[in-house]
Amino acid sequence: MRKSIYIFFILVNFFCTVLNAQFSPYFKNYSIADYNAGNQNWGLSKTANSQLYVANNSGLLTFDGIKWTLSEMPNKTVMRSVLHKEGRIYVGSYEEFGYWQKDEQGVLEYHSLSDLIKGQPFQDEEFWQITEWNDAIIFRSFFNIYIYKDDKIEIIHPPSTTISCHVVDNQFYVATLRHGVFSLKNNKLIPFITDEVLTEKKVSFITNYQNTSLLIGTALHGCFIYENKKLIPWQAPINTELKKYQLNNFSKNNDNFMFGTIQNGLYITNKKGEIEFQVNKENGLLNNTILGQTLTNDGKLWLGLNSGIAQIDMSSNLVFYNDSSGKLGAVYDIINFRNTTYIGSNTGLYYLDKENKLKFIAHSQGQVWDLKEINGQLFCGHNNGTYLVEHNKLKLISTHAGGWVIKKVPERQNIYVQGTYVGLVSYKKEGSTWQVKHLGATTNPFRFLVFENKSTAWAAHAYKGLYRIKFDVNYDSIVSIKNYSTKGLNSEYNVRVYKIKNDICFKTNEGWQKYEALRDSIVDAPILNNEFGKHAYVISEENENILSLKKELSIEFKSFNTINYQMIVTDEYLKNRLVIGYENISNFNDNQLALSLNDGFLITDTSKKVLNKKPLKPFIDNFKLNGKNRTLDHINNEDFKYKSNVSIGLTVDGAANHFFEYSFDTITPTKWIAIENEKIELNNLTEGDYTLYFRSNNSFKNPSEVISLNFNVSPPWYRAKTGYVLYMLLGLLIMAIFYFLHKGKIAKEQRLLQLDLEKKQAIILKEAEIENEKRLISIRNEGLKSEVKLKSKQLANNAMSLVKKNETLTNLKREFVLNRNSFDTELYQKLLKKIDGSLGQKDEWKIFEYNFNQVHEDFFIGLKKQFPKLTHKDLKLCAYIKMNMLTKEIAPLMNISERGVETHRYRLKKKLNLDKEDLQTFLKIY
Repeated sequence: MRKSIYIFFILVNFFCTVLNAQFSPYFKNYSIADYNAGNQNWGLSKTANSQLYVANNSGLLTFDGIKWTLSEMPNKTVMRSVLHKEGRIYVGSYEEFGYWQKDEQGVLEYHSLSDLIKGQPFQDEEFWQITEWNDAIIFRSFFNIYIYKDDKIEIIHPPSTTISCHVVDNQFYVATLRHGVFSLKNNKLIPFITDEVLTEKKVSFITNYQNTSLLIGTALHGCFIYENKKLIPWQAPINTELKKYQLNNFSKNNDNFMFGTIQNGLYITNKKGEIEFQVNKENGLLNNTILGQTLTNDGKLWLGLNSGIAQIDMSSNLVFYNDSSGKLGAVYDIINFRNTTYIGSNTGLYYLDKENKLKFIAHSQGQVWDLKEINGQLFCGHNNGTYLVEHNKLKLISTHAGGWVIKKVPERQNIYVQGTYVGLVSYKKEGSTWQVKHLGATTNPFRFLVFENKSTAWAAHAYKGLYRIKFDVNYDSIVSIKNYSTKGLNSEYNVRVYKIKNDICFKTNEGWQKYEALRDSIVDAPILNNEFGKHAYVISEENENILSLKKELSIEFKSFNTINYQMIVTDEYLKNRLVIGYENISNFNDNQLALSLNDGFLITDTSKKVLNKKPLKPFIDNFKLNGKNRTLDHINNEDFKYKSNVSIGLTVDGAANHFFEYSFDTITPTKWIAIENEKIELNNLTEGDYTLYFRSNNSFKNPSEVISLNFNVSPPWYRAKTGYVLYMLLGLLIMAIFYFLHKGKIAKEQRLLQLDLEKKQAIILKEAEIENEKRLISIRNEGLKSEVKLKSKQLANNAMSLVKKNETLTNLKREFVLNRNSFDTELYQKLLKKIDGSLGQKDEWKIFEYNFNQVHEDFFIGLKKQFPKLTHKDLKLCAYIKMNMLTKEIAPLMNISERGVETHRYRLKKKLNLDKEDLQTFLKIY
């Protein structure tokens, strides 16, 4: 910090003779809307890890660099003082004092110390100051001094109203009204300064000065030097201001004093009391009343205001000119011409007088684009044309509107070319007069212009297009103009053209390219894309040594000559203050550059190499486990449950251009993950030992130191010892169950096997029984077949016997007929009748029919049913045919001739509806 402050004040020494209240170091305001509490902020205290605590009207304000939180006093009274010491935040208010401390859940909890006062009057006491000294915490009210040490309080009673307390070189001083200054020794007040000069004066601060003296500041009478027991006024320029605007508080660093006043903000002086800067409402401070201030180790000065809070960056090498009135408007160009600062804005042209008061140049209303010193004269490129600025007055020399940019022609004296709304214009100085001429050929608006050589230039259209232009020798006209938008240009929109190290380079919407003369085409420029970035663009290349770049979150200055030199103005200082698309860097003095802003400008010293600083390492300000706060001490000793949810809040010193990242692996850079809203949430954590790494980073990928956090997540009960015991018991139970189930299964299978065996035996027995029955049936069938065969044979034999009998009787009858005459007629008739009776005997047929039905069941019934017209004779013939009897065998049985049999056969076929089918074959089916 000391080195940064040293650089800051070397830059300040340049400005201290010319700058007044309008110039200031960078500061940032925090309004009531930001911290959402009371308007007045009486005291401030900063911790080692950059937490800010503020004594506010509404209670204790805490700022972690990102968010504000408010903790109210139990009695809801105004908090007047605050001091952080070793994890405790001591506070004082009306009739109450004590300290805040985080509980086991990480939540601030208030502990009152008022209860330690016994038997002492405490009415209307209000504690305005808290000081640390010799391991004691000392609370000051207007009436008493309260010393808190070893959980005890001792009260000191000054002889009159106590105005302030101060620790200087380990001595404790108490300033009173009317009785001077006392020193505290062995808890007793010893008179130290009793000079009448301090009588009735309110001492605001006491500090050492030049090693042998004390500097004592009073509210309305300025500062005094106390040396060799003498009190004399401090002969310093600041004293007049302090007497006029009422000194209220004080702080210092190695190089300067900071005086807070009631009526006119903050004065920053050197050790001699010479004013270098003033920060007040005129240049943007929210309020002119400084109620309290504290300076931190990182060079940040925090101010408690009557309405709001402010932070001043004392470590920056930037100086800002702010116009809080709004008259200036957005600045487009600045130039220091003949020791006068001229400022071109959207409202006109201004200059700063000797007292740095902003002055408007008459008749300059309108947009100023460009300020350039040419041949000892100041040119002003204006919306209305181009002017010469002489003795703070305007002289119009060109009516060509919109003088955007003007460049000198290489190797030519007194010839310049300007890009305007209406094309290119040449300027030639002849004697003391400038000859101005429009070069014709085009009226395109050219905003960017650069010379390739003395006869050729490149001009970029204000919105779309890129042109290569050749001029005649005298620069009276354009010889040729060629559109290079189709010569390899990645995008013809928003083209910017520059000359970088003798290369013609282009920045488009798609990145960087350059002109390749041998191929007369535009090619990609990977080196520039890698060095600058695809979206960065140059805002000034006029400085021969330094290139100024606009990047997404910063302005960078890169040296052409010094390796790795760069200076960065981060977004922390520029946020919402740049004139986007029209950013401009101007050479202000030998080593100073001025950057245009929308409400003023800033100046930086390029002779001081200031690399982008690493951000401060983060710290964990909040840890929640399953929605409940936990302190970090408890985290290291606690195992989290399985599937727990963890929320980790991070913070770092306020007002820094940073973001947070976390990783489970510090070796692999790609594993760093950005944290949104300064909080990381890990849900449903599985078991294991976790090590989380955190760091702050900035837009330049310049990370801070890494911090780590270790914790353990226990496995679920089913993967813990309890689970394994249960698994063992469950395993034994399962084994027992399986044993009994298996045993039961075997018994069941045995029963099933027995049943199956019995069933199979029953089936075998059944099958054997069936087989035996089949055998019996077969035997019976065989017997029946034999019986049928025997009966058929008997039937056939009977039929043959009958045939033979009938044949014999027929032959006998024939013989009787032949020998009729040999017998008596009566005898003949009698014998012939018996023979005929035997041939036609019905009983024989019945016997035959019965026997035939025994062999061929239902033969006659079936035929008769199907063919009801069959006669008795027909049935007989069917029976004889079925028995395969020949015609000659059938004829005697039917007592007809063989021809009669054939005739009967024919008639039978008709009755049976047979045509060609054999009668014997047909009858087999019955």
